[in-house]
Amino acid sequence: MKTYRIRTTDGINLHAMSLGSADAPALVLVHGYPDNHRVWIPVAERLAEHFQVILYDVRGAGDSDCGRNVAAYRLTQLARDLEAVVDAIIPGQQFHLAAHDWGSIQSWQSVTGEALKDFILSFSSISGPSLDHAGHWMRKRLGSGEAASIKEGLKQLSSSWYIMLFQLPVLAPSAWKLGVGRWWPRYLSRYERVQEAQPNPCQIADGAEGVKLYRANFMNKLAGPAEAYANCPVQIIVPARDKFVNVALFDDLKAWVPELYRRDIDGGHWVLLSQPDLVAQWLREFTQGISKTRRPLALQALAVEG
Repeated sequence: MKTYRIRTTDGINLHAMSLGSADAPALVLVHGYPDNHRVWIPVAERLAEHFQVILYDVRGAGDSDCGRNVAAYRLTQLARDLEAVVDAIIPGQQFHLAAHDWGSIQSWQSVTGEALKDFILSFSSISGPSLDHAGHWMRKRLGSGEAASIKEGLKQLSSSWYIMLFQLPVLAPSAWKLGVGRWWPRYLSRYERVQEAQPNPCQIADGAEGVKLYRANFMNKLAGPAEAYANCPVQIIVPARDKFVNVALFDDLKAWVPELYRRDIDGGHWVLLSQPDLVAQWLREFTQGISKTRRPLALQALAVEG
């Protein structure tokens, strides 16, 4: 394992690491909230035989520096952070990208943007919709005038109650410092039926600082979603028992992703902890299948038609 300290465009330092051979295809894994790179370790270890696996702590998490203010957590800057990581570790090389939760949300910014258009070969997203796509999805449901569609939109809003809480600049960080951080491992064990491979020594700090991701992005993105089209093939892994992301959020995704594949998995939000073997297998099958000139029949069977 190699570790790196990478300087970003706004002058903060990110902690990153790589596993596997530098001669193998590169696969970047991006974690979500309130996690850091450790949440990916069980999957990364299973993939290191086939890939150069790159992990990093996003700003404000793990051993990376915190942003200087809320604006430092905007999606545009998070996309530049990914660019800094790959430029430092695999300069000029193409790579596959996989992400979970907030890691997926921020990675959509790169997948639909121009800076890495010619470098991201594929994207695998677990429990993390694009805020642009979610904004269009919500507007379509709530403005439909149809009871069933409005109910679907309201259901997602109720699942996202914590997002409104995270808009409060003092309450949410204080809650992590005053008790939520210590209670979090018990929540994962009791309600999500998972345990982290390695205890997170900075869980309280990760949770308290990470709420700035929500404050910096949610309200403005959902109020004015962009027309954001993916520049590479996308695989979505959709946990059937996700308490935080309504599976219906992905129903319109084909409109934004020309080459879309979907796998449904019987699990909760943290399937990368509960089923690392299966997640690693699906990431390997997808990335290797996408690399072929003709898509394998097994992959073609997963394609979502428009």
